Amino acid sequence: MASLTSHLPIFLFLFLFLTALISSESQSFIGVNYGQVADNLPPPSSTAKLLQSTSIKQVRLYGSDPDVIKALANTGIGIVIGIANGDIPSLAADPNAAAQWINSHVVPFYPSSKITLINVGNEVLLSNDQGLISQLLPAMRNVQSALSAASLGGKVRVSTVHAMTVLSQSDPPSSGRFNPGMLDVLKGLLAFQRDNASPFAVNPYPFFAYQSDPRPETLAFCLFQPNAGRVDSGSGIKYMNMFDAQVDAVKSALNAIGFNDIDILVAETGWPYHGDSNEVGPSVENAKAYNGNLIQHLRSMVGTPLIPGKPVETYIFALYDEDLKPGPASERSFGLFKPDLSPTYDAGLSKSSQTPSTPSVTPSPKPTPSTPSVTPSPKPATSSKWCVPKTSGVSDAQLQANLDYACGHGIDCSPIQPGGACFDPNTVASHAAYAMNLYYHTVGTDPMNCDFSQTATLTSTNPSYNACVYPGGGSSSLPVAATKMNEISNDGFSKVRTGSSIRNKILVYMFLFLIYSLSL
Repeated sequence: MASLTSHLPIFLFLFLFLTALISSESQSFIGVNYGQVADNLPPPSSTAKLLQSTSIKQVRLYGSDPDVIKALANTGIGIVIGIANGDIPSLAADPNAAAQWINSHVVPFYPSSKITLINVGNEVLLSNDQGLISQLLPAMRNVQSALSAASLGGKVRVSTVHAMTVLSQSDPPSSGRFNPGMLDVLKGLLAFQRDNASPFAVNPYPFFAYQSDPRPETLAFCLFQPNAGRVDSGSGIKYMNMFDAQVDAVKSALNAIGFNDIDILVAETGWPYHGDSNEVGPSVENAKAYNGNLIQHLRSMVGTPLIPGKPVETYIFALYDEDLKPGPASERSFGLFKPDLSPTYDAGLSKSSQTPSTPSVTPSPKPTPSTPSVTPSPKPATSSKWCVPKTSGVSDAQLQANLDYACGHGIDCSPIQPGGACFDPNTVASHAAYAMNLYYHTVGTDPMNCDFSQTATLTSTNPSYNACVYPGGGSSSLPVAATKMNEISNDGFSKVRTGSSIRNKILVYMFLFLIYSLSL
């Protein structure tokens, strides 16, 4: 038998490798847009240091600023660069122009600067310029050929970014279909992307959906806050947030034309923290709620109902405000950070705010167009209080919404299912009380986590009865099932997520098997 001591360096290497693999997988899908239409931005070197202090692992540029690309060298941060719409005609007409572009903007920096994707144009189909639209695919092909000639084929992908207007229908998500007038162009682009394993990049903005339907319940749906959910009449799936609904509408459109194997990349999404007096929705509270809850949702690894078990690679708009942009004030107010590098608000991007493996989305107080709020980071459950519905003024509809929200976001609701210890009494009030309390003790015992749109309260009286035990009373831990992140099932309740946790377990088992093999 070989000495275990002699293999310690190998064990250490394997352990560090697997740990890094699991860690990188859990965060590599969070990116940010780095726009530069501004005259007050910090130096690229300062921005690179800022990004390294966060959990942001991908940066999208709208151009290919060499100073920024060089500043991000050896940081491990993935870089998406862009080709301007105005450059598309020359790249489409002349393969040599594409080769020159790659040799000037990619080759000198790769691989020290981790360029992963080139977006040829931005929302070109939205321009309605038929000449430009017809040149998009030839330009992408020439760029791809230039990458292959530079031995970068398969290492740097080629795509283009679309507005949500490429869909003619998106509600309900299962009815998602592409605009018939764009279908031929899209099929050509998608065939190219299938051949080259590049993603379909799109810009979903729940913010704009709320502006077109500014009701409180729509705001809650857009901000990942407690809401009754929306059932897709075609699929029966209950959606609990607008982001998932918009992404799945795109997925349905892809499936409908036979491109179900194409990955979706969210190139832009965000929420402004300020706007003009006549703009509905912009506020610090709303921006913090949307971006913070989106990040938690991505980290949960739940995915969407149609893309379960993995997060969609998502780029938040934006890193900084762009003070030279035209339009309403909101266009200049999406920045996560200020020019002095301080955060505009805490969106949960600092490395210290990352949760280890299975974080849960945190509910926020009652959403309103002007004063919604979001809870701080979860804390361990150590409270001697219980979270229960208020005894008066709360309707069954509100309790049902709380029940659906809690069971759809990270807790085990099997005790209130038929046969469970807490199923009886079979009333919405009793079931909601159990779910709300379990949610409170799962995500963190901050009073804000027992708000549920001002329909809940904390009590020091233990509501447990018979065999139905409500977590609380100072317990520092919950049953294992209560701490697992869940994914939403068709009926709005939950089932234990498998995707990433199974992958991570497999990696651990591989590591243990290698230890055993080397010890023989």
